[in-house]
Amino acid sequence: MKKLMIIMLLVVVTVTSSFSQDKDDIPVPEPGDKYKPLTLKLSKDGSKYIRFIMWAQFWLEGQNNSQGEFKVNPMLRRARILSYAQISPRFLILMHFGVNSLSASNLDPIGNRSNGPQLFFHGVWTEFAVVPEKIYLGAGLHYWNGISRFTNASTLNFMTIDNYRRSWATLGLTDQFARHLGIYAKGRFGRFTYRIAANSAIVNSLDVGKIPDTWDGQILYTGKKEYPDQAAWCYQGYFEWEFFDRESNKLPYKVGTYLGKKKVLNIGTGFFTHPKGSITYQAGTEEQDSLLIQHNSSHFAFDVFYDSPVGKGAITAYAVYYLFNYGPNYTLGQTYGTGSSLLAQLGYLIPKFSKKITLQPYAAFNTANFDAFDNMGNSLRAGLNMFINGHHAKITLEYETTQNMWMNNTPEGKPGRSNKVILQAQIFL
Repeated sequence: MKKLMIIMLLVVVTVTSSFSQDKDDIPVPEPGDKYKPLTLKLSKDGSKYIRFIMWAQFWLEGQNNSQGEFKVNPMLRRARILSYAQISPRFLILMHFGVNSLSASNLDPIGNRSNGPQLFFHGVWTEFAVVPEKIYLGAGLHYWNGISRFTNASTLNFMTIDNYRRSWATLGLTDQFARHLGIYAKGRFGRFTYRIAANSAIVNSLDVGKIPDTWDGQILYTGKKEYPDQAAWCYQGYFEWEFFDRESNKLPYKVGTYLGKKKVLNIGTGFFTHPKGSITYQAGTEEQDSLLIQHNSSHFAFDVFYDSPVGKGAITAYAVYYLFNYGPNYTLGQTYGTGSSLLAQLGYLIPKFSKKITLQPYAAFNTANFDAFDNMGNSLRAGLNMFINGHHAKITLEYETTQNMWMNNTPEGKPGRSNKVILQAQIFL
């Protein structure tokens, strides 16, 4: 693993050096040479248009396998296309599709069988401005989520190499890859912004295939499967107060770091609730039949986001506290669980020392305390962003060490740690 980290660091240093030198064969961007969005104007004044966004994130990921060997695997982490059309000041339509985590293990020989690339819609929704700026109503497969800022995170401008996985607390349980099918409202009143939604929960959750043949007290997120009427709907919302610069809420995607382009201080709180979302499968006795015990699911979060120029550099900081309730002692591996979780991250954009690149070191720490585990697990990430053209072209190197949680009633001992290092190249237009 140390050899791999040295190799990856050499790659970053080599690329950094090549961009830092004023060579004739490397074009130097002029001050006016800025990225221009891919936009098709539908009217002379530009008020009617179609905007196209395309991005790809390629990873080299190294970590220990089940045999304890350190392996390096390439992965196409994301490849997406998003377009939206503002066909009038009051109407908007958006479509977003792509693939995730494409690797040698799920590539298909001819690319069209069930275990092949997972090309699917990540969002299709329409929106109407009821009262411009204040009230918008929309419907479809949408990403106007509740709970926290990071539950609405954009995948284009993370500060860390990826999102905090537990922020997408409903992914695969009530939604399709963090997107719900439903209706939403959003808008702002001065410095207060809001988004609320009512959604149809999915039937085929990640837990559906685990329904036990013999009921043994296991709790699963299968409420919609067992009781489609009682567990049909879930509800969520997120509310923010913006102290300094206002952020755009035209689209739901929250920026991870502005790289000193804005001065933002926001505090927020959000919720998610799903009546009868989970079920305990309770075996019967001679006196009593087997039971399906229903549980309400509800999550809450409180967060603060700060991003601001500091001298010739910039600082980005974020902290969030989650309270999760999926039902008594619920857990899905170590990703989801009833209990609490805390995340904090901090990054600093180093004052620019080159016409070619900008560097941003960062660190992030998270810990979780789930009812189903005796010992808390935590994770520490440290990384470096190298921006060639802001988020439009960047290279990121990140190291992560994770302490695994131990289940109740397991032998005593310290939780083990797993380590990995990732090198990412990202381009988006």
